[in-house]
Amino acid sequence: MYRYIGVLLLFLGFSAKAQELNCTVQVNYQMITDANPQIFKTLEKSLGDFVNNTRWTSRNFGRSERIDCSMIFTISAYDSNSFSASLQVQSTRPVYGSTFSTPIFNYNDKDVSFRYTEGENLIYNPNNFDSNLVGVVSFYANVIIGMDADSFAKNGGTDYYQAAQGMATLAQGSNYKGWSQQDGNQNRYFLINDILSNTYSAWREALYNYHIGGLDKMSENPKEAKDKIIAALKGLSAVHSARPNSFLMRTFFDAKANEVVDIFSGGPQVTVTDLVDTLNRISPLNGSKWNNIR
Repeated sequence: MYRYIGVLLLFLGFSAKAQELNCTVQVNYQMITDANPQIFKTLEKSLGDFVNNTRWTSRNFGRSERIDCSMIFTISAYDSNSFSASLQVQSTRPVYGSTFSTPIFNYNDKDVSFRYTEGENLIYNPNNFDSNLVGVVSFYANVIIGMDADSFAKNGGTDYYQAAQGMATLAQGSNYKGWSQQDGNQNRYFLINDILSNTYSAWREALYNYHIGGLDKMSENPKEAKDKIIAALKGLSAVHSARPNSFLMRTFFDAKANEVVDIFSGGPQVTVTDLVDTLNRISPLNGSKWNNIR
C-alpha cells in the first residue's frame, strides 16, 4: 500500500531495486543568445543522470515506488562556465486507490549560481561541499524525499531533512547565495531549519494527516476523508499562531491551494464555513481561490 512499508516484491525470481527519484530535469536557456547551446544540453543530461542515478538514501525503492518530481533550471546569465539561474522544484506522490497524483512540493529558488565545465562528473558527497550545483540539487533531492516520507509516516522524513540540513551547513562557508540567514528570510537556510524546528511540528503533522487520513481514504469514504482533510488544514492554525505568514505555510499552499479548492468543489457535501474562515486567516494570499469553495 505505501512506499515505506517494507514489502519484498518478487518478479521472475528477483527483486527490482532502483534509486529514489524519477526526476525530469530541464535546462531552459532561451534568455541566452550568445553561447553555444551544446553546453546547456550537456548540462541538462548531466543533471538528469546525476539526480536519477544517485542513491540518496539507504532504502531500496522498487521502480514503481520512485518519487516523481521535476527540476527546471532557467538560465538568466552565462559567462565562462559561470551560470546564474532560478530553479523550479516540484514533486508529487500517488493517492491510494486512484490514478491521481497529488502535489507535495512546489518551490521556486531564485538564487542559484554555479560553475560547470562541460563533461565534468557530478558526484554527491554528503560530507563535502565542492560544487554549488551539486549542493543545491542534493539539498532539494533530500527535501523531496523527506516531504514524501512525511506524507506516508508521521515524521518519517526526519533523516532526509537532516541530510539536507547537513548540506546547508557545509555550504555556509561558501559565497553562494541562498544558504545563509543573511540572504533573506525565504531561502534554503530557512526552509530546512523551519521544517526541523519544533515550532513548525504542526506543519509536518498536517502534511501526514492530510494525505494518510484524507486523500488516501477518498476512494473508500469521500465524506469522511474530506472531514479529515478539513481537520488537517485547521491543524495548521497552530503554525499560523506561532508564526503568522510563515515561509512554510506559503510553501504548503503553493503546492496545495488549487487541490484544496478542487476537493471541496464536488462530491459529497460537507460543512465548509469554518474551513473557509480558517483558510482566509492562515493563507490570505489565496483568498480569491478560497472564495470558490462552496
